[in-house]
Amino acid sequence: MEDVKKMSYTETLMSWERPDLRVGIPVTVKYPLVPTEKPPEYRGKPHIDPNVCIGCGACVQACPANALTAEWDFESGLKSIVSNPARCIRCGRCQEACPTGAMKLTLEFELATPNKEDLVEVVEHHLTKCKKCGKYTEFTERQVKKALQILPKEIIEARALEEKMQLCRECRMEESVKALATQEHVIGDPSLLPPERTKGGKE
Repeated sequence: MEDVKKMSYTETLMSWERPDLRVGIPVTVKYPLVPTEKPPEYRGKPHIDPNVCIGCGACVQACPANALTAEWDFESGLKSIVSNPARCIRCGRCQEACPTGAMKLTLEFELATPNKEDLVEVVEHHLTKCKKCGKYTEFTERQVKKALQILPKEIIEARALEEKMQLCRECRMEESVKALATQEHVIGDPSLLPPERTKGGKE
């Protein structure tokens, strides 16, 4: 099993010994008394690795069946990613969208249960706190850490970005308004602009 994990997806598919239809295959199998073999590309029950998930919600946005949802609890400072395999259509979009590889479609397909709630999977994440007002933001601690790791430092000023991420939505808007007002003051008085660029000027 360890050797299979080290191989690429294409190599895994090629290494799987498929039955030779030319010589025939058994009409009956010993399943469920004996586990049945699934091909490597089989799309089974989705699973979220809680140790790798950052709670960004990319999988939630990509899921067309609403089998994945995101829930915020700003009083407790938690964000939950909820997976409901009973609604999953096995399209694999969540796995493609996940930036960390936390979302995987397993080979598991035996999901019969008297209670669908038994299939629900919940991964909780701690939210960051606003440095200005102390309220919880919509970003998780892992999400902020990951964003600062992958964003190019040459294009985006890391320090300014980090400060923005540690503010709640209201405080970010307030800081943006202050920055725009300061920028307008530095540029100069709008009344000094040409008439065609002022509000009451004629074009």
